[in-house]
Amino acid sequence: MNHLDNLSVLFQVSEAVANSSDVEEAVMPIMEDMAKKLGIRQAILTVLNRNSSKICIEVAYGLTKEQKERGEYKVGEGIIGEVVKTGKPYVIPHISDEPRYLNKTKSSKKHEDDDSFICVPIKVKNDIIGTFSIKLNYYSDSSFKNELQLLTIMATMIARLVRSRQDRIEEMERLNYEKLKIQGLFSFNDRIPFLVGESGNMQAVYDLISKVAATNATILIRGESGVGKELVAKAIHDQSKRCKQEIIKINCAAIPEMLLESELFGYEKGAFTGADKLHKGRFEMAEKGTIFLDEIGDLSPNLQVKLLRVLQEKEFQRLGGSETIRVDVRIITATNRNLEEMILKNEFREDLYYRLNVFPILVPPLRERRGDIPLLVNHFIEKYNKIHGLKIKRISSSAIDLLMTYHWPGNIRELENCIERAGILSTDEVIRSHNLPPTLQSAASTDTRVEGGLEATLENVEKQMLIDALNISKGNITKAAEQLKLTERMMGLRLKKYNIDPKIFKKNKTV
Repeated sequence: MNHLDNLSVLFQVSEAVANSSDVEEAVMPIMEDMAKKLGIRQAILTVLNRNSSKICIEVAYGLTKEQKERGEYKVGEGIIGEVVKTGKPYVIPHISDEPRYLNKTKSSKKHEDDDSFICVPIKVKNDIIGTFSIKLNYYSDSSFKNELQLLTIMATMIARLVRSRQDRIEEMERLNYEKLKIQGLFSFNDRIPFLVGESGNMQAVYDLISKVAATNATILIRGESGVGKELVAKAIHDQSKRCKQEIIKINCAAIPEMLLESELFGYEKGAFTGADKLHKGRFEMAEKGTIFLDEIGDLSPNLQVKLLRVLQEKEFQRLGGSETIRVDVRIITATNRNLEEMILKNEFREDLYYRLNVFPILVPPLRERRGDIPLLVNHFIEKYNKIHGLKIKRISSSAIDLLMTYHWPGNIRELENCIERAGILSTDEVIRSHNLPPTLQSAASTDTRVEGGLEATLENVEKQMLIDALNISKGNITKAAEQLKLTERMMGLRLKKYNIDPKIFKKNKTV
């Protein structure tokens, strides 16, 4: 590729972008011109669908309609998927030497095995929205430096049009979704209004729920704190044959061992001081229904044995009683702990693990389903508009950018707290970036300057991190300290320094 040809192509790109609002209308003539002037065999533009996490070919030169339709990738799959995942360009001097070149379009012939392939990401700020790639003849004296530079510049110039196509694709999906709802053609997750998400990861969770809900299988829901494990348990119960009965929930980490045993299995009158009447436990209350045991990894060894008996024999005895009580209960458990490691440390019974892990469901963390963030934000805006009487109409694009790039250690629970707080702070019915917690913000992204010096700024950030951790842990100092990687003593000193009372966070709701 010579310098004049490159300039000619770039000039054509600039004119096309200025005169067209459609990416295919603008880019297709450019691809054809590149084939004439630069000798490329193929040119492919792909767009990432943030809802499904699929990457599809939108514009292509040198491919038939059938070949173009076959070009669908997952994030991380093949060269195109890898470029979307990493945001880094990829150069293959010889296609035949690269096993990750999948040829999903089935367009490469044997005599083209020595062709070269170059793929670059298309970005809007730090958001990867697609790729631009070309296949060309291999030249032994080529470093591909000029070609890579040309493609990178072109990708930057057409990014606005690609973003517009991405938004249009997703909007069409949404409208089709609404049309299906009107026609009554609901998908499984339409029947679960409290589970929000359309990403590929969440579709996999919905699929597992649909398969297991109608059975009586014991289920172990795994995932980090705040991902919504309790909501998944409720979804399973609501779709099961037991839905007319109650789902009984209990958090095994929140109740002391002695009290937890009596809560689970009940007690007889006189079983201990203060037991002045018979008390039915949660298992009896859940008869013909479902019991959900959250934080199962925190169960004591004694209670692990008793739970194992319920799983194996479907029976138990009340505390202080001798009568054997049989129950028909579906058991769903959840944990954010590594049970396999606990087994190796003799902290969790292996036989109980296998009884619980009949049908595992892994709920993905929010950072692995970022495409769901806009949907979740809208859901929480509607929710807190009703709860607090707010009138938030939308969230700004700069605020969404901050939410999309944050790592979300507290997952959906943390996101909900952020939106509730931001909605309350908003003064113009729009959630803006400065309404979000300082932990999500930077001077560059919010166009602000540091005031009060470094020490004051660090103290503000530290205070907000303490508040966020307590929000996520619902005021549990031990868990908040663990999240921040502090000792309880260090946590206590910092709470005293900033005059923060952890009790006020105990009323926060679980997301």
